[in-house]
Order: sequence, then C-alpha cells, then structure tokens
Amino acid sequence: MDNALIPDGLKRSSFPVFALWLLALIGLMGWGVYAGVVVLAKGLNVTGLNDYFGFGLYITADLGIIALGAGAFFSGFLFYGLSRFIPALKELHKVINLAVIVGFVCYTGALLVLLLEIGQPLRGWFGYWHANVHSMLTEVIFCISCYALVLVVEYIPIVLENRKLDAIRPLHHFGHSLHEIMAIFALTGTFLSFFHQGSLGGVAGVLFARPFAYRTGFFVWPWTFFLFILSAVASGPAFTALVCKLMEKVTGKRLVDRSVYELIAKVVVLMLSIYVVLKTVDTLYWALSTAPGFGFRLKDFYQGPYGLWLLAVELGVCGFLPAALLLSPKLRQNDFVLFGAFILDCVGVLINRFVMTVQAIAIPVMPFDKLQIYVPTMYEWAPIVAMLAYGALILSLSYRYLPLFPREKELNPSS
Repeated sequence: MDNALIPDGLKRSSFPVFALWLLALIGLMGWGVYAGVVVLAKGLNVTGLNDYFGFGLYITADLGIIALGAGAFFSGFLFYGLSRFIPALKELHKVINLAVIVGFVCYTGALLVLLLEIGQPLRGWFGYWHANVHSMLTEVIFCISCYALVLVVEYIPIVLENRKLDAIRPLHHFGHSLHEIMAIFALTGTFLSFFHQGSLGGVAGVLFARPFAYRTGFFVWPWTFFLFILSAVASGPAFTALVCKLMEKVTGKRLVDRSVYELIAKVVVLMLSIYVVLKTVDTLYWALSTAPGFGFRLKDFYQGPYGLWLLAVELGVCGFLPAALLLSPKLRQNDFVLFGAFILDCVGVLINRFVMTVQAIAIPVMPFDKLQIYVPTMYEWAPIVAMLAYGALILSLSYRYLPLFPREKELNPSS
C-alpha cells in the first residue's frame, strides 16, 4: 500500500525506516501535548509568564515562525503576480509547492501554540465575536486566521496530486480546477499576510508605556508597519530555501536546480538590504530622539543578559553581514556562504521578535522598577518543540507521498 502511494518513478526510504522517523516525531508531539494539557489544567503559573511578563516564548516563537512562513505568500506573490512582468521569477515554480507547505505548517503551528498563550482556548472565539475594531490585534486575528484558511486551500491541490487520489476522476478535475484559479488565492493571501505582518509591527510601535518598543509619528505609521513586513519577506524565502536544502541533505537527492537558490538569494539580498538600512534609521531616531524624550539613554535599555550585544547581533551579524555576503555573485556560489547567510538572516528576524516582546517588557521604565529576567520553563519549550515536530511530520508525509518537486526525477536519473 505504501509503495502505491509514492509518486510514480521516484524512490523513497524503506517503510520501516520512515515509520521509525514518524514515531520519533509523534513522540515529540506527544511531549508537547502533555505540556499543553498541564498548562491548560494548572494555568500559566507553571510557565515563566507572570504579571510582569505577559509575553514570552509562546509569542516570540509565534511571531518568529509567522515571519519565517512569509516565504509562502511572498513566493506566491512573486510567481503568480510578478512573473508575467519579470520572466526570471517563473523559476520559482520549482519550489512553490514547498513554499506553500512551509507556510501552512508555520501558520497552523502558530495558531495551535496561541491556544496555550490565551490561557482559555474555549474563549478564543471572543476575539472574533466581540472584536475591538479600534485594536490592531483584531485585524491580526482575522487576517492570520483567514490566511491560514487560504493556505489550506492552496495545500489541497498539492495533496490531490497523490497518484491514488489523482486517479479518481472527480478529485482530478477538482484539483486541476483549483490550480487554474490558484493565482486568486495566492494574491488574496498576499493581501492578508501583508496586513497582519505589518500590524504586528504597529502593535509594538504604539506601546506608549514601553519606550523600548514605542515609536512616534511617522515612525509608527508607516515605518514600523513596513519594517515588520520587510523583515518577514527578507527571511521567509531564505527559510524556504533552508528547508529545501535540509531535505536534500536528509534524502541525499537534488530536489531543485541551483538556479532556484540563486534567484532566492537575489530576492533575499534586495529585501534584506532595504530592511537593514531602514531598521538602522529607525534605531538611530529612536536612540537619539524618542528615548531621550522619555528621559532615557540608549544604555538604559540594554542591561543584564539583554545587553548591547543583542543590537549588534541583530543589525550587524544577522543584518548587514548576510546582506554583504549575498551581494557578491562570487560568494553566492559557495554553499557554505549562501546558506550561512540564509541562516543568519532567519536568526536575525527571530532576535528582532524577541527584543520587541520579551526585552521590551524586561527593561524597567519606572523609578521603582528593576530589571526582570524571563526564563521559560519546560512547559513552554515542549509545545515549541512539538510545533517543530509537527512541521517535520507534515513535510515528511508530503515529500514521501506527493510530487512536490517538478524536477526531482530529472535531477536524480539514477535514483
């Protein structure tokens, strides 16, 4: 039965090996589910969250994984929206299926972890039914949920390409029909993702009581809005490329042409270069104008473990450095440099989401306050590990039973 589901003409690992891999992933997911049940039963007091830290690992991971999942909407926008004007972007069709699945995993995984963050998941529908139209978080709730549904729709025709499902005529026609109108869903997803990515930045920018995150005037709108979007579109395609390369290493096969990685590198370096320049301007204005307006100096916001090293790593090591490396066509030919730059890019956006949530809360802002240190517990780490295992599970099943990569058979003639 297993062999009958594998794409025609392609070889996969033996089923016992694959089953052991799935068992390991299910075990990690079970650990996360156990931790989640404990959190829901005993409350958030078993985590590192408290009256001071309302945001922690859950939110940091969610914001980070949603940014990394932006490869789905941005790749869709480039392929379906711009490739007719820039023919070189048509090369993305070789990786567009993977981008959709990575986006699906990131968004659905983030929504699952959010059930723990809100403490009372049975009340999650309040955000939809009793929406506060004056809150940017309301727009985020609706757009993330709607985009997750769009990703489900985009994933369906990929699933229907399974050789057994494709042999069922009604499903074959249904999947083909979805492919014909996929551009509509891809561009709708771009619209939805564009606004919730930006609004997440806006939420941080209006935190008047937290000067570390707060911005004024033009630097709230449209500045922080577009900074979050740019950081997402700069890291999302890089993350998709990293997932693809990891799959190549694990399977021992070439899955896409080298030209695909080159194209992604060009897209990433353009977006990343714009982002780091604008982020530097934002940081300088905040340090020289906004913070002094509150009576603070730059060093007041970098204390203890949240030192200036975070700023140096975020902007320098994970911003300007990968941008400089990717600017050189010669350096991009080296896999270590290319994928090393992609890794730094992704780490940079994760650090950014951390400092705009946890660090913004940890820094004292009142005379009687003192520096707070946030330490996540096992009950926070376990669901995050489970989310990663969930992603690996979906990717593993998709790769084994679906024709994700159009060029796989040609690139591996002997396999």
